[in-house]
Amino acid sequence: MFNHILAPVDLAHLDRLKRALEVTGDLARHYGVPVTYVGVTTPQPGPVAHSPEEFTAKLADFASGEAAKYGHDARSKAMISHDPAIDLDHVLHEARQEIGADLVLMGSHMPALRDYLWPSHGGKLALHGHSSVFLVREDDG
Repeated sequence: MFNHILAPVDLAHLDRLKRALEVTGDLARHYGVPVTYVGVTTPQPGPVAHSPEEFTAKLADFASGEAAKYGHDARSKAMISHDPAIDLDHVLHEARQEIGADLVLMGSHMPALRDYLWPSHGGKLALHGHSSVFLVREDDG
């Protein structure tokens, strides 16, 4: 069905990605395909890590934990951006191309007014990419 899944993760907000991570692990295990968990950080210290090297290590530990939890081949790819809020779509598209992912699986929130004016990250990836995009709605409580 698919050959490689890209799963964007925000290590500072993993609690908001619970359903997307469950679906990612389940699909990867079911179809026997690898997942690359992609995280984006800045070169400057941030809330998750003090350096890109520390961030890369934390992302690798996270991917290893997901592999143990769901029983699939998990990899990690840390991407560096000077402004992740602005560059995120471009960085995820670049990561997708680098790893050859044919499915991007990511969490999504319930749409708000601003989402009707500006497309979501998943929407932009679907519009400009050559892979399928699977958005998983997170429970809103």
